[in-house]
Amino acid sequence: MPAQAALPRDRFALLFAVMLVAASGNTAMQSLMPAIGRELHVADLWVAAAFSLSAIAWVMVAPYWARRADHRGRRALMRLGLIGFIASMLVCGTVLALGLGGRIAAAAVFPIFILGRTVYGLFGSASPSAVQAYIAARTEGEKRTAALAALASSFGLGTIVGPAIAPLFIFAPLGLAGPLFVFAAIGGAVLAALALRLPDDTPRHAATGEIVDYPSMGGLIVRAPSAGPQESRLRWRDKRILPWHIAGVVGGHGNAALLGVVGFLIIDRTGVAPSAAQQSIAIVLMAGAGATLLAQWGLIPFLGLTPRQLVLWGSAMAAAGALVTGLASGTYGITLGFALASLGFGLFRPGFTSGASLAVGQDEQNAVAGMVTSVNGVAYVAAPAAAVALYEVRMLFPFAAVAALMLGLVAWGWRGLSPDCRAA
Repeated sequence: MPAQAALPRDRFALLFAVMLVAASGNTAMQSLMPAIGRELHVADLWVAAAFSLSAIAWVMVAPYWARRADHRGRRALMRLGLIGFIASMLVCGTVLALGLGGRIAAAAVFPIFILGRTVYGLFGSASPSAVQAYIAARTEGEKRTAALAALASSFGLGTIVGPAIAPLFIFAPLGLAGPLFVFAAIGGAVLAALALRLPDDTPRHAATGEIVDYPSMGGLIVRAPSAGPQESRLRWRDKRILPWHIAGVVGGHGNAALLGVVGFLIIDRTGVAPSAAQQSIAIVLMAGAGATLLAQWGLIPFLGLTPRQLVLWGSAMAAAGALVTGLASGTYGITLGFALASLGFGLFRPGFTSGASLAVGQDEQNAVAGMVTSVNGVAYVAAPAAAVALYEVRMLFPFAAVAALMLGLVAWGWRGLSPDCRAA
């Protein structure tokens, strides 16, 4: 293979940073919001709604940015995504800082915050698609596969880095809003480096940017872009893939619901001020992210389970973990339960994804990838808000609901999912 088929390391490092800063900043904000909402005395449901609307915006516009990434100007799309990220962080950070400082009423804080999050939902998805297309158009064969696999790890790493470092940037007078300004500054540094160090925007050949899932601590999947046009007319009701989509919708809602309430549970179980609980929230979320990466980077390649086995075993573990989390009385029990649930979801998600992919032919891979992304994204629209609504009735209810959902998936999947294909 010619040497020029590989992307220079310094250029790849910059593209990796583009993905990492968005993933870590987004998950850091998710880890902070339960405590911020409680400090502002805002109903928990508003906190969940803010991220639901952002997810809706992401799902709606991501296909457009993925199509745009098939043309020249991928650097411009990367810059647009970073600018959207920075603007969102600054708007959200400013309004939260003013609200926490008592300068504006809490009732006015969250409408503006939701607007800031919507900015990220609308423009943030421009960067991932453009980065994937940029790499795919400048690499070939094994070099492309290796580069895209390494790129996918940026999101997994971001789910750990974001919550881990967010508590370090809580300082006066910004308080809990401080990390948002720090991540905006980091994004600005990456944007400047992108403008100065990525001058070449002439691709070796055409490549399409895939639609990328909404970044969340549930684990974001990055797929390899395809160089060819999509000609398949694959239908949602196709019997080969419909069972996998059902599994994805059910399990995805369970994952999103658990993520939506665990921060509030930590605050309530520890019985300390919301700001004081932030470190415990970060530790729990880091444990969950680490368990997810252990499943996806370690256990799946080692065990060699089929997609059906991954879905069934993962769902059972997620159900057990959700119950342990909901019944735990302290940080240790919550951490253990959430890590077990995250390990289960870390097995489940690749099982559902690979099962859908292996069920169809090569010429239908683009179509099924788009469907998988839609299934993953739709879970974050309603599940977090629904889980918070149940939580406000009784703490245990959303965790019991997640366990019931996942156990129901095990019972149905035992007969409904094909055992004939193996995970890629």
